Amino acid sequence: MMESESAQLDEATAKWQPLSAVERRVLGVLIEKAKTTPESYPLSLNAVRVGSNQKSNRAPQMQLEEEDVADALERLRECGAVVLIQGDGRVEKFRHLAYDWFGVDKVELAVMAELLLRGDQTIGELRGRAARMNPIADLAALRPVLDSLETKGLIIYLTPKGRGCVVTHALYQPQQLDKLRAQYGDASRTMPTDETEDAPPRATASHAAAAEPRDSLAARVEALEREVAQLRGRLDEIAHQLGEP
Repeated sequence: MMESESAQLDEATAKWQPLSAVERRVLGVLIEKAKTTPESYPLSLNAVRVGSNQKSNRAPQMQLEEEDVADALERLRECGAVVLIQGDGRVEKFRHLAYDWFGVDKVELAVMAELLLRGDQTIGELRGRAARMNPIADLAALRPVLDSLETKGLIIYLTPKGRGCVVTHALYQPQQLDKLRAQYGDASRTMPTDETEDAPPRATASHAAAAEPRDSLAARVEALEREVAQLRGRLDEIAHQLGEP
């Protein structure tokens, strides 16, 4: 489906399923490039690899080989998320089928693409990042989109809803999702809820780090990265409340 075409919404026939980290990155890249650089879309195998390894708008950073990307594309083709087409000449190119695969509209797909490319993040960060693919005026405009995605089972709140809350996609493998939920486990009991949304968000990284071994440097780094992400999301919310661009 071309980006200019209307999305065909049919939740009953949505085909999405959990994906590996590489498959999520590859699918996210195809969706992103269809929206941001339609003139160079569909993508060749090498273009998908380059997009998967780029340093901006990606977390974590990856260094995938063509074989890694080819295997992921084949798996995505098998589950109906991607199709192989013939480009100009002999170069094979790939197009996503994510509208029907997820059963979403354009803005919902932009949000899903951002989550596939970066994983867990605050809703403030998500709004700013997804808006580069489709306009999302502010957090008030984002909330019904998140409500719809949550109803479809496509996103998960890792902390209670409210300012600074953290959301992610639901396409993780079960063990990955369990690990991610454990990292936010203590944080989810201390974050403000919708009823206390006006209260300032509390820093939660220290709670998440406590669930990890104290001598684990990787755990402390992850905790600090989450705290920075939450603070950035809060700053984004404040900027929009003040009417800044």
